[in-house]
Amino acid sequence: MEDGHSKEKIRDEIIRIAGPVFVELLMGTLFGMVDMIMLGNYGDDATSAAAIAAVGITNQLVFIGLSLVQSMNIGATAMVARYVGANREDRIEDVVKHIIILTQLLLVVPILVIGLGFSESVMTFIGAKQDTLLIGKSYFRVIIMGFVFQAFNFSIFASLRGAGDTKTPMKINITVNLLNVVGNAILIYGLLGMPSLGATGAAISTSLSHVLASIILVRYIFREDSTIHINLKNKFKIHKDIIYNLVKIGVPASLEQIAMRAGILLFVKIVASLGTVAYATHQICLNILNLSFTPGQSFGIAASTLAGKSLGADDSKLAERYIRACSKVGSFVSATMAVMFYFFGGEIASLYTKNQEVIVEAAKVLKLIAFIQPFQSSQLILAGGLRGAGDTIWTLVATFIGILLIRVLLAYYFVMVLGVGLIGAWMAVFIDQFSRWVLVTFRFRTGKWKYITIR
Repeated sequence: MEDGHSKEKIRDEIIRIAGPVFVELLMGTLFGMVDMIMLGNYGDDATSAAAIAAVGITNQLVFIGLSLVQSMNIGATAMVARYVGANREDRIEDVVKHIIILTQLLLVVPILVIGLGFSESVMTFIGAKQDTLLIGKSYFRVIIMGFVFQAFNFSIFASLRGAGDTKTPMKINITVNLLNVVGNAILIYGLLGMPSLGATGAAISTSLSHVLASIILVRYIFREDSTIHINLKNKFKIHKDIIYNLVKIGVPASLEQIAMRAGILLFVKIVASLGTVAYATHQICLNILNLSFTPGQSFGIAASTLAGKSLGADDSKLAERYIRACSKVGSFVSATMAVMFYFFGGEIASLYTKNQEVIVEAAKVLKLIAFIQPFQSSQLILAGGLRGAGDTIWTLVATFIGILLIRVLLAYYFVMVLGVGLIGAWMAVFIDQFSRWVLVTFRFRTGKWKYITIR
């Protein structure tokens, strides 16, 4: 027993917070895999490859937007967790109102303008070929409309997680994702008398699921017994301390996401140069890799919430113990996934496509992804702990070096200079994840993150 917290108590608290997040992310990723599998089996080989490539390319702008929304929300999670730890729940409503308004004005409006006004130009820049452009344009415009609601949902979910409530986001996300899968099947293939819309049908169903989640969330936060209650009678006032905290935590986190997305965009352009089949293979492998992010992300969120809460209560030793314990449990889960990818890669890839060329290449890439797992998981969890402490500058440095420099330069060298092909691009991903793990581990061990203050 130490600080009144036994190992069992720490582990139980981690599972209480990480468990629902893990289930939510896992189910969300599996539903995403089902969507991709549906598109991969729609039409002939050329149509399905173009549909998968279209989704991959158009989602790049959406991912940039979501990354920036998430980075601003890191500030909300960290602040809410600190205020809960310091018994200052009276400040939470103000934080939530600030995060919703700032996210919509600063991020959603500009992305909406770019997405609706310049969709074809953006797709061409990323590297879409003519077959992908034809399918991707309408998909892009519909998905961007749903982004307004998706960003709102992200803001509320981040605040709830900061308060330690991970069950509500899980229940809402699983419900709407399940309905999205049903809607996708109906609109992609034209079931129940509906027209067969292919990729556009998938976009309509996805956007409607975000709208439904927003309606459920609005009803929830207006309830007096909710974890985070919003009362519209309390007038909104700009709060300097909240803005200061959001800027202090959110700006480095936003720059980190910009560096990450810029790096991934350049990486995608390198991969897209290998042609539609190679890009479709890459997209399938990415989709499967997303599944393996779930342990790291869920235990990273637990580390973030529990470290923030402990630091709010002035207990830095407990914060460190939480982060270390999260890392241990998360690494065990990711090791199990690594074994699956190594031995059953071909079987997993064959769920997505009948194209034998794609399956063989994907199986090779998945063997490499298996070796990425331990470094990826540990890096994500430690970085989550640092963000919960408000230490977003060091995670920015790690991402900038890992993705923007190491991954992009090595991918260019392996693919363009040595001509190694898709496996070369994924070797660059492995070296990037390893280097980020080294940098984040070094920062965590210095203990300097324990002394970051918020107002």
